[in-house]
Amino acid sequence: MHQAIKDYKMIKEGDKIAIGLSCGKDSLTLLRALSIYKKHSVNKFEIIAITIDIFGNTDYTKVEEFCKKINIELVIIRTNINETMLNKLQGKNPCSLCANLRRGHLYSKAKELGCNKVALGHHADDLIETFFMSMFKENRLNTFWPILYLSRQELYVIRPFVYVFENQITSSLTDELPIIKNSCLFDKKTYRESIKNIITDLTTKVPEFKYHVLESLIQTNRYNLLDKSKLLSDSTNNPK
Repeated sequence: MHQAIKDYKMIKEGDKIAIGLSCGKDSLTLLRALSIYKKHSVNKFEIIAITIDIFGNTDYTKVEEFCKKINIELVIIRTNINETMLNKLQGKNPCSLCANLRRGHLYSKAKELGCNKVALGHHADDLIETFFMSMFKENRLNTFWPILYLSRQELYVIRPFVYVFENQITSSLTDELPIIKNSCLFDKKTYRESIKNIITDLTTKVPEFKYHVLESLIQTNRYNLLDKSKLLSDSTNNPK
């Protein structure tokens, strides 16, 4: 995490960072990691946790106790996103719309609270899965960025775990993390889950598969793709 923050200059002096806290293992581990990092960082910055309750009545008592223990303010936004999804989409996969609505609430509240950055718990496995989802469904090479400026919201989105693999997060879990089980009806039934299974299968055959893909994605100086404009502008490659 420290290396990613350094490489992409994610955190600067005076930042106020809202952590999008879903209360799953990834976001809770990120919260704990950033709270520790904050104590040792040369840059002084603030952290606040924001949870979007898509059901409107989730019990976050243990999460509130944990945040109080590590001295991080927790803001809970109660919504009816789940009910809206069920009524509007009637059985269709609502993941994309749900994610957009949750991000909308998160970004609005972060801005309201004076934050200039939002930290998300996406990790290296998410980066790789997004890359393959884009390739298979959109016919393009694309994935999310470790740091991205949202001009409409005037916020930066940062992903400090972009170098961290999911199994590293899992192996670091402790009983103190108040993980709330995902109650979504579509959990483990998405296209992303299918891609995850494909990657798992490939990793059994090529143990270093995910590490090679991650290196391929972050080492931009090694890209060698079929860009016609570059090929034809190079006299050595320009066909006569």
